[in-house]
Amino acid sequence: MKNPKTTEDRSRIMGSIKAVSKLENMVTEELWSRGYRIRRNVRSLKGTPDIAIKKYKIVVFIDSCFWHLCPIHGKIPKSNVEFWTEKLTRNQERDKEVTEYYEEKKWNILRLWEHEIRGEFETAIQKISDFIDEAKMEYK
Repeated sequence: MKNPKTTEDRSRIMGSIKAVSKLENMVTEELWSRGYRIRRNVRSLKGTPDIAIKKYKIVVFIDSCFWHLCPIHGKIPKSNVEFWTEKLTRNQERDKEVTEYYEEKKWNILRLWEHEIRGEFETAIQKISDFIDEAKMEYK
């Protein structure tokens, strides 16, 4: 069955989707409560990292299992397969380009999958905390 929404309707609906997820909120609130002074969704940085500390050249990306085609949980929807395959594959390519960009610029980059955070929240927060602490040590 075809979706009755027009292209304009779909575009408006997709545009209304918030850039920050509840999962990102949980992570950033926990990091903030532990004393990490981070910035969220920094548009001035390539790829709009979910978490950034420019002073220490730190970027953290929390990749959704669906949108970034997680090897464990990522699945191409059964309808409109060609569109979704192209869209999700391009997201993966963009992730690789962004990672390479930060590595070339000698930034500290960490990518976490959504399922890592949902499955073991405390472990994921500790991983991010350790990553930030190690990156800060490079500047002392």
